[in-house]
Amino acid sequence: MKKLFLIILTVCAFKLSGYAQTYSIVIKGGHVIDPVNNINEVMDIAISGDKIVRVAKNIDPKSARQLVEAAGLYVTPGLIDIHSHNFHGIRAGDPVPDGFTFRTGITTTVDAGSSGRKSFPRFKAETIDRSETRVLAWLNIVGEGYKGGAFEQDNNDMDSKLTGEFAIKNKEYIVGIKTAHYNRPDWVAVDRAVGAGKVANIPVMVDFGGTVPAHSLEELFFKHLRPGDVFTHCFAELGASRESIVDPKTKKIKPFVVEAQKRGILFDVGFGGISFAYSQAIPALEQGFYPNSISTDMNKGATNGAMKNILDVMSKFIAMGMDLPAVVKATTQNPAEQINRSDLGTLSAGSIADIAIFNMREGRFGFWDYTGHKMNANKKLECELTMRAGKIVYNLNGITNPVVVTTRRGQNP
Repeated sequence: MKKLFLIILTVCAFKLSGYAQTYSIVIKGGHVIDPVNNINEVMDIAISGDKIVRVAKNIDPKSARQLVEAAGLYVTPGLIDIHSHNFHGIRAGDPVPDGFTFRTGITTTVDAGSSGRKSFPRFKAETIDRSETRVLAWLNIVGEGYKGGAFEQDNNDMDSKLTGEFAIKNKEYIVGIKTAHYNRPDWVAVDRAVGAGKVANIPVMVDFGGTVPAHSLEELFFKHLRPGDVFTHCFAELGASRESIVDPKTKKIKPFVVEAQKRGILFDVGFGGISFAYSQAIPALEQGFYPNSISTDMNKGATNGAMKNILDVMSKFIAMGMDLPAVVKATTQNPAEQINRSDLGTLSAGSIADIAIFNMREGRFGFWDYTGHKMNANKKLECELTMRAGKIVYNLNGITNPVVVTTRRGQNP
């Protein structure tokens, strides 16, 4: 009888403790940086299912089934890489997202024009539908997408109406229109991309091709693009084939560039393989010109070159003088706003629980660009944990109790 009573008591205690655990996860003691809500201090975050339900001080750790010990670490919204490439069906050797995103705190990656309206169905089936990372897309104005060579110069395959209408039909995934690699002297590619953007009421991202003489940036910003459109690879310096935003001789930011940003033209890093030069970025930042968004242009060549990953790029900007909250804003709130997804890039209660946790490593680090210029630094961001829709998908040092990493398949977006 006594043994039966003890069993009943144990079961009741277990049930009561279960009821006390009102959250699935509590992130405890981290320095929270959430630009949307102007939070930059030590706070706790409670998650229930796939949603953030509370951000406050001193949330009882016993109220959660799993605890994330974040003391001494930075907690931010999941990062948004607004310029990446993930369609291996078109660009042989490009990475499938999940192996490159979660380990760097990225929960949303936006493929920048790898697919066009003709190839997007294959991209969706091969990449979007099979990735745990949220994969969105800038749709290429070229119907074939990044197929290279003559395909990307084919004006007959740049149809504003068809592209815009296709984007509307797939608005769950397509957030903008992309033009890239066009090397003819006319403005057909840009104008048709903007035309498609007008049809679908979405922004355009422009990546100038190599044209000699180079297209005028001033003309691009004030005669072709609209406020809210994005100029990527903004710190590129490629000689006569592409105009730069900083005068290579005087090292001064061109006045019309500042005016364009004030007008609403958005400037994206898109670091890439040869699309970022310190000779542009350092003087620009010194003169108070900051990029609107920090992105990788992730592809095989870039990840094995100077770029590495989004944390390496973010750390470069910290080394150049941007403070951490500004860098976080350029990889969370700003890109979310650029693609009209205000539901992302925030830790607001009720939002999807996409969260990144970082440490700031101290040591000796060298950050370089493709030209060979190197900056030495004594700190560097490193991802400790990534959460996607309330599930822990990356956990570097096992900072959870219990230590569990959960993954899902095919839950996009």
